[in-house]
Amino acid sequence: MFDYLIVMKIKILNVLLIISSLFGYLEWGEGQHSFLFQIEAELFQKIVSEPSSVIHPFTVIPSIGQLLLLITVFQKKPNKILTYIGIGSLGLLLGFMTLIGIIGKNPKIFFSTIPFLVFALMVIFNFKKNEF
Repeated sequence: MFDYLIVMKIKILNVLLIISSLFGYLEWGEGQHSFLFQIEAELFQKIVSEPSSVIHPFTVIPSIGQLLLLITVFQKKPNKILTYIGIGSLGLLLGFMTLIGIIGKNPKIFFSTIPFLVFALMVIFNFKKNEF
């Protein structure tokens, strides 16, 4: 029973990592802004018609991270390595966004990344605490 609760907790946290990564907020230029889920939807539409226009490390690596985290949700016991790689892959983009929010003194960008960072720390703490 105890192991089941730990596994479910980590799976729920991994789902929360995916969801929170979609709510990262970006602003550029004058009047240009978007959430990551809006940008991802646009990328998935373009990948069919113009694949070369969406192939970029800041699009591919975080998408792979989301996919890896999604895979761990459906595993009987979430794989620690896949989870860490998923967090790292998404963390590259969201960590960079955090830095942009700090340097650019933009609280919207900065605070949009905090939920992801908190959930990432919670997952890492739970893996270490429970010796998965």
